[in-house]
Amino acid sequence: MAIAEQQTSSQAGPGSGDGSWHSIVLQTLKRNEISLIPYVPDRVLTPLIKNLHADPFFTTFATAREEEAVGIVSGAWMGGRRGAVLMQTSGFATLANTLASLAVPYQIPLIMFVSERGTLGEFNYGQSLVCRTMRPVLDSLALEHHTITRLDELEFITDRSIKQAVTTQAPVALILNPLLTGGKTFDK
Repeated sequence: MAIAEQQTSSQAGPGSGDGSWHSIVLQTLKRNEISLIPYVPDRVLTPLIKNLHADPFFTTFATAREEEAVGIVSGAWMGGRRGAVLMQTSGFATLANTLASLAVPYQIPLIMFVSERGTLGEFNYGQSLVCRTMRPVLDSLALEHHTITRLDELEFITDRSIKQAVTTQAPVALILNPLLTGGKTFDK
């Protein structure tokens, strides 16, 4: 956990190659020409969000709901631009209809980064319940998904998942486990 906390607390700027999980994700997005990043604010994803905002390559903005972010990225794909959506587990719980009626049938290569809540010391019972439904929903929609727990696998899984999503024109969920990110914590 100390490694994840150190990675999360890194304040290095975009492109610094500092080896943090968020720097690796940013560089992999850039390399794959994913430049549109709508998100719903999330404490775990904050280092990534801040660095995306600081990099002029990206168009990054907050949305009110995850469905809105998916709609924006879907429209952008239809217009020739690549995007990814950032959210947490509870936000994913609102997406089943949007995925089943938009992203899947219209073959949108929707890249979803989901900070995983509801596991490894979770303090909110509701988050635990939602976490248990996420993978079964992804499976029932036949959506590719990977849970990333290790920094040494992050770049490979992210890069290959993006490439697969684009070439097969199918959504993918990259679930960022607390072992990777440090998770959500509250100071007492």
